[in-house]
Amino acid sequence: MTAHIDTSACPSPVWLPGGHAQTLYGALFASSNRLRFVRERVKTSDGDFLDLDWSAPGLVLKPKGRDINQTGLPKSSAATRWIEPEDKEIIGHHQDAPALVLLHGLEGDSDSRYVQSILQYFRARGWLVVLAHFRGCSGVPNLLARSYFSGDIDEVEFILNAVIERSPRAHWHVAGVSLGGNALLKYLGERAAPDRAPSALKAAVSICAPMDLVAAGNRLSEDRLCRWLYTRYFLRSMKPKVMEKASRFPGAIDVTRVSRARTLRDFDDAYTAPMHGYANALDYWQKASSKPWLPYIAMPTLVINPRNDPFIPEASLPGTTEASNAVILHQPAEGGHMGFVTGAFPGGLTWLPARLAKFFNAGT
Repeated sequence: MTAHIDTSACPSPVWLPGGHAQTLYGALFASSNRLRFVRERVKTSDGDFLDLDWSAPGLVLKPKGRDINQTGLPKSSAATRWIEPEDKEIIGHHQDAPALVLLHGLEGDSDSRYVQSILQYFRARGWLVVLAHFRGCSGVPNLLARSYFSGDIDEVEFILNAVIERSPRAHWHVAGVSLGGNALLKYLGERAAPDRAPSALKAAVSICAPMDLVAAGNRLSEDRLCRWLYTRYFLRSMKPKVMEKASRFPGAIDVTRVSRARTLRDFDDAYTAPMHGYANALDYWQKASSKPWLPYIAMPTLVINPRNDPFIPEASLPGTTEASNAVILHQPAEGGHMGFVTGAFPGGLTWLPARLAKFFNAGT
């Protein structure tokens, strides 16, 4: 049993050469419309919550003749109001039609450009779409000292069950980006055996997932340019979130080590690993990696990884013998990390959602 390989190109423009340029331009400058959402807060079994941002045929951003409930929504949120009972009915009656749930990457949210480009594309074609925020990523701190992490397959399973429960007759598809992609692949290999996978779930896509977290973690922690370009950006939002948690849970977090963290390894050593049951960053990276689980995936799955992704060493990408025959490994030469910019300047972000659509519709 071996995976299929696809090396067809993401036609990156000549005016945007290299993985770093493609990554940064795609994340910060590529043009994108702004899709608005209706937000639902879902309680978890451990006393916390997740926020789901929905868009669907029939949902309106401001019901006629009614004041909308925006209480507690962050001003920068792509969600415009809280979900109402009639919205739930519309979502629940999305029958025999396609639906997509998206799992974002590290510190992503429903306003991230890659989220917007993917969900706009499918929503414009009549799909029910939902962005599932991991804990603390919807602009509101979650209630517990714990957060989200790259190997949290329990959270992936909870999200899939929650969205499918709300629209059980839809034809569900799932895509995970970067951290969310790794967690999704690990779930598919470890939990989603044919007799356990939700029957409504038809196919899955992972995009730019760091399936070998040791290789990716070392790259982002040790490469000087990666530390300067990316690690500083991530830590700028992650550290304040954890310090806020420390004020609510005295003694639960080593604030000195967190405040001194300069790399992702430092941060994961100080917070992510011990908070989520791992001995240290290396233990976390080894045990949370999805690569060892690729041979066990039974669901039709597309795994997209550009070979010039600055986050992920090319040598760490899986080969055909390292995944099951349910998996297509698409490894274009260009694209960066969630860049995938194509076309004449200023370029656009249409290649990636079109690639997902091709797989969801034709299985190739």
